[in-house]
Amino acid sequence: MDLLNGRLKLRHLMLAVAIEEHGSVLRAAEHLRLAQPAVTRSLRELEDILGVELFHRGPRGATPTLFGTAFTEHARSVLAELRRAGERITGLADAEVGTVTVGTLVAGTNVLLPRAIAALKAARPGVTVVVQEAPFDTQVPRLLGGEVDLILGRLNPIDDQPALRQITLYREPVLLVARPDHPARSRPGLTLADLLDHPWVLPLRQTALRHELEQVFRDARLPLPANRVECSSALTVRTLVRHTDMIAALPELVARIGGEVAPLPVPLETVRRAVGVTLPDRRPLTPAAQLMLDHLEEEAGELTGGRAEDGAR
Repeated sequence: MDLLNGRLKLRHLMLAVAIEEHGSVLRAAEHLRLAQPAVTRSLRELEDILGVELFHRGPRGATPTLFGTAFTEHARSVLAELRRAGERITGLADAEVGTVTVGTLVAGTNVLLPRAIAALKAARPGVTVVVQEAPFDTQVPRLLGGEVDLILGRLNPIDDQPALRQITLYREPVLLVARPDHPARSRPGLTLADLLDHPWVLPLRQTALRHELEQVFRDARLPLPANRVECSSALTVRTLVRHTDMIAALPELVARIGGEVAPLPVPLETVRRAVGVTLPDRRPLTPAAQLMLDHLEEEAGELTGGRAEDGAR
């Protein structure tokens, strides 16, 4: 099937994505500020070009078929690349403006990213920074589709993702923390087993940190804490630890902020967090995204007293 013969138009891509996102032809028409008959007519043209039905139309709206899901995935990527092309041209013409979208992980970098954003905005006030938080598996399709410029956070394995590359910014220990006057601190020779007497806040099951903590408990032949909360928000974790007897595992830079929580004398020697950036392997960064990466590397060096690790690019 030749889609470069001139019949397929940009408007076809836009309406297919709009119908998939809004779930009906009517709502897609409203979003595109077009009359519903015009959208219906364009959808029929598109389905005629492709020779397949893209959406099941019913009283409850429009549901993508197998073909519709496949086509809108590619259409979304094409539209994202066109937006990126415009942003790149704008950035090349005027380095003072542009947009960079950063995907952060649920166990993200609560210290590094705000510092990098502040530095970027001080240097380039006209650059817009968009931050979207989601798990790594959700961020990767957005990155490859051009909706996100880079992913920042704990590095996940990408051996099965040849289209990606990573830059390691720093490595930091993960510490067990509790409030400064936690009752466990009065216990001599405190061990991991002793901490099972208290409530815990654990990372969500799909996170790399949760898997590593589970391995720590297995190695110690201990069960996971039965009295636990599972949470991905660092702010919520710190608040729970600060105001209750809960124990949590936090990255060192997050754990030592403000003195409201403090490390416990029970080391997690096998748990270290590699923080970095995940990028598309072949797609060049826009000028705004390159500025963000430069500030991330600079701020990471300031935080850790060093530089981004050599050879990680």
